[in-house]
Amino acid sequence: MNLIKKLFWGNYRFYSISTSILFVWMFFLDTNDLSVQYRLWDELSNIKSEKTYFQKKLKELEKERRLVIGNPALLEKYAREKYLMKKPKEDIFVVVDENNQPIER
Repeated sequence: MNLIKKLFWGNYRFYSISTSILFVWMFFLDTNDLSVQYRLWDELSNIKSEKTYFQKKLKELEKERRLVIGNPALLEKYAREKYLMKKPKEDIFVVVDENNQPIER
């Protein structure tokens, strides 16, 4: 206790006050204070989770692409289902639900 008292009110008073002011400035008053750092950390974690989601989707699409490219019948089926492509003189009927979204089997 005596050492702490000496540090804050003894010969080192200027340094202890300056250090305290610096910490208050850095943690609460600076443009990169604790709240900004927390918000940036939260945003980074959200972006990392999105990155893993999109990497997983990319792997699924690459697998689907490898399957479709080698097989003309599967390519036609994929084009018809996903992009609603059709042959000449052919009609396509899309069944939709109450939210106007296509119903898939």
